[in-house]
Amino acid sequence: MKSLILTSLTACSIFSTVSANACPNPVVLPDNPFKNRQLYATPYYAAKVAAAVKDIADPDLAKRAAMIGDIGTFMWIDQKAVIPSIDAMIKGVPCTHIIGLVIYDLPGRDCGGDASGGEYETGELARYKAEYIDPLREIFLANPNTAIALAIEPDSLPNAITSLIHPRCAASVQEYKDGIAYALKQFDLPNVVQYIDAGNGNWLGWDPNLTAPAAKVIADVWKAAGKPKSCKGIITNVSNWNAWSMVPGEFENFPDAQYNKAQDEKRYIHLLGAQLAANGMPNHALVDTSRNGRVGLRTYGGNWCNVKGAGFGIRPTSETDDDLCDAFVWVKPGGESDGGSDPSLPGYDPTCANQDAFIPSPRAGYWNQAQFEQRK
Repeated sequence: MKSLILTSLTACSIFSTVSANACPNPVVLPDNPFKNRQLYATPYYAAKVAAAVKDIADPDLAKRAAMIGDIGTFMWIDQKAVIPSIDAMIKGVPCTHIIGLVIYDLPGRDCGGDASGGEYETGELARYKAEYIDPLREIFLANPNTAIALAIEPDSLPNAITSLIHPRCAASVQEYKDGIAYALKQFDLPNVVQYIDAGNGNWLGWDPNLTAPAAKVIADVWKAAGKPKSCKGIITNVSNWNAWSMVPGEFENFPDAQYNKAQDEKRYIHLLGAQLAANGMPNHALVDTSRNGRVGLRTYGGNWCNVKGAGFGIRPTSETDDDLCDAFVWVKPGGESDGGSDPSLPGYDPTCANQDAFIPSPRAGYWNQAQFEQRK
């Protein structure tokens, strides 16, 4: 997963004060928390877009680009330094909105991935709980009148399912499970809704993953957390590029497609959802559509980094016309790089310099103006 480097955040600079339209009473979220609520457009991303628009020479393109800042997008809490800014941001959310936050700081994050490793090393679960999860819980408790949606630890459980042959992944698996269970339990609050990351169809949609381990691992973590009612199910396609509904699918004509029936995210959430239900777990879903506006661009489904030619996808909405998909959401802020294409950059991953990647691209989380402009 592609972490966002947010060290420039300050609680007083770009975040709103208490919204004049805040809810007067504590929020209790319905079965579909996005119904009748709009995903909040964070001041952080709006400020980034506004700065980018100033550098666009084409006035028509600049006008269209400026609209992106008004579209609701999740805020990534990818390090503990971001936490103090979250309280001020939450206080700016109107009652008609729900703020989306990404919980993303597990020890050994992304198996210590080159482009997206985190601040906690494997073995530092106690620090993750005390320094990261517990302070966020206090903030959520202090803001009961605000609706909050959480995407829980992108890539972690998918790695725990498919990447055990890698020593760094194998060493982190139990902390992933324990850390996510702890987060789910601590964030089980009336005004909070949680969705556990379940990768995407190109990852866990393969028959050997889908028919047994994927659903069981996810459901077992939910059960270990005490079956929190605030957890509605899963979130898929986070920071990825898969189509919501596409027949034939992007890779459906590949020779090995017979082993993956989840050729788009709609098929994936229903296939995995059936397995989750069989394991006794809620099976509703959010799907990240922030970057799947143009598909058929990749030569391989595992090419996750800065796909060239990609466009913004379906705008956030609860009108999905699907009984399992609660909402389409934007989780990955368009314009932020997945990872650097220059081998000399810290955190270099070769995937960010392959034939499908936009080159040049800066380090993960840094703004890529050229790629932002091509997404219109």
